Amino acid sequence: MEYTILAKLYDPFMADVDYDSWAAYIKRFLPGGGRLVIADCACGTGELTVRLAASGHTLIGIDKSAEMLETASQKARARGLKIPFIKQDIRRFELHKKVDAVICTCDGVNYLSSREQVRRFFDAAYNALKPGGLLIFDISSRYKLSAVLGNNTFANDDEAHSYIWQNAYDESNKLLEMSLTFFIKKGELYERSKEVHIQRAHSAAEIENALSSAGFYLSGVYGGFTTEPPDKEAERIQFVAAKPKDHPG
Repeated sequence: MEYTILAKLYDPFMADVDYDSWAAYIKRFLPGGGRLVIADCACGTGELTVRLAASGHTLIGIDKSAEMLETASQKARARGLKIPFIKQDIRRFELHKKVDAVICTCDGVNYLSSREQVRRFFDAAYNALKPGGLLIFDISSRYKLSAVLGNNTFANDDEAHSYIWQNAYDESNKLLEMSLTFFIKKGELYERSKEVHIQRAHSAAEIENALSSAGFYLSGVYGGFTTEPPDKEAERIQFVAAKPKDHPG
């Protein structure tokens, strides 16, 4: 499902995320020595996109939510940044020119609900990259989706908007259904709305196999926001893969 209602509330709900540190973490995996062209897939509201662009790189934002892209565009304009934001499905995105890196953060790959969909994204990323280009992405781990979120319910309440977040994990298919009910203040009343999102708990082995099948070689697998191997309770896993330099195009 595309972000619609949640697009308006995404930034307030993610207010505790340290995007500056996250952008710095991604840059650790990028080659130094100059301006890079980077495609940010499933860029959402553009928090990382604008930070990477502000650090001197050329960014292209890609997402299938028009609402998210509009918010991202507003942020770029407010910062005086010229960033093209494109409404495309990351499973089959296409660019006019090859890029130096493709990134996908904050559960973008988890929203691909089958191994075949993951493979399609990797194929599209491979085709978008220059020889030697990097694919840098993360996933919420199987441990996080099955045990931390699992079948639990979360809630948040403040004056402007509140939500109830109910989870249901399907172990057989490794799918997490997230049912989000929102209460948004409209004058003296609150408007109730609902969205359902599905994420898949991909295993590291499945990801590595899909990368290999798409033609990538794996440069590193790390626990989220570290440069150490992930442990069994890592909630986020970071992958860095590369397109071979000797690939003709």
